[in-house]
Amino acid sequence: MEYGVVKNVVSRLQVMHMTLSFSAKIEVDAREKSKAIFDSINTDNKFYPENPTKTEIYCNDKITILIRSDQLAPFRANLNSCIRLVQASHDSIESVKIL
Repeated sequence: MEYGVVKNVVSRLQVMHMTLSFSAKIEVDAREKSKAIFDSINTDNKFYPENPTKTEIYCNDKITILIRSDQLAPFRANLNSCIRLVQASHDSIESVKIL
């Protein structure tokens, strides 16, 4: 057996495609502020059509946010963005209390 440098090598790597699916359901109960928060975050959702995640937002008594994606990075980014928008909207409403 000899050892040395190989000048030409063809490697064959079997590629296996995996399809993963990620989903999250967030429920926010902001009582009387729910509608205002919903309007704020839903507007952001409408004006980002190229978003690689599927995001649905509903408002009944609570705000319900459903997020689905086949890609982890955009899923995590959208999830964090929604949570931060809810918090920012709530904080903005709280800072403008009318007596």
